[in-house]
Amino acid sequence: MQSFCQRLVESRLFQGLVLLAILAAGVLVGLETNAALVASHGTLLHFFDHVILVVFIVEILLRLAALGRRWPHFFTDPWHVFDFAIVVILLLPSSGPFAAVLRLARILRVLRLVSFLPQLQMLVGAFLKSIPSLFYVGLLLGLHFYIYAVLGTHFFHTTDPTRFGNLPETMLTLFKVVTLEGWVEIMEMSRTAHPIGAAVYFVSFILLGTMIMLNLLIGVIVHGMDEAREEALAAARAKHGDSTHELMTAMEEHLRKMQTEMAELRRRLDAKYVAPKKE
Repeated sequence: MQSFCQRLVESRLFQGLVLLAILAAGVLVGLETNAALVASHGTLLHFFDHVILVVFIVEILLRLAALGRRWPHFFTDPWHVFDFAIVVILLLPSSGPFAAVLRLARILRVLRLVSFLPQLQMLVGAFLKSIPSLFYVGLLLGLHFYIYAVLGTHFFHTTDPTRFGNLPETMLTLFKVVTLEGWVEIMEMSRTAHPIGAAVYFVSFILLGTMIMLNLLIGVIVHGMDEAREEALAAARAKHGDSTHELMTAMEEHLRKMQTEMAELRRRLDAKYVAPKKE
């Protein structure tokens, strides 16, 4: 039973069915935002929703059965815990205090696509590993914004009081500038009083804030992806090593059984043929 469930879980047909269910769940969440569609085809949508829930439940049960007695190892993987939690929440009553939780869980079903595809897991893992470094990059970017906001408020509060009248307004203006949306218009307004200074101010801010900071962010995320890839390879090697060890143990046990059976067979043959000759 365990080997059958393991082969079934690892089959492409099973994985394709689960992937189709995840995509269908995402489509259903989007369709249910249309009130007219829900009013006219609500029964059909609820039917498909229950079918998807049954597919998820069967998937979890088969994955647990594929592990056999080692089923507690299923909960050592955070992604498996995430999938199991979503299924459990979906089984809660759809009315009362659980209504909001159920609605959130139905939306989170789309995120099962991340737990189902190893490539997406690697990207998410890389992002999570990059959070400490991203914090310092964000701190550096905050200092960059603050320094330029103070300078911009001092230089341009008279020429453009709407955008540079105070520090918060200047910070918001600089955020618009760093997105490269309408920054030329803002610079031209400020150049009426400081033709050269405004050009140096905005060009240097964009170069430092957009080019350098963006490259830092990309570098941090790429480094996190390398670490996540190395951990995935190490986990694959460990899993392969564990399976090899289990295979060797099973072979040794089988050899011992064969030796015991051969010894028993030899004893019977000796008792049947050798003993009468001695008589």
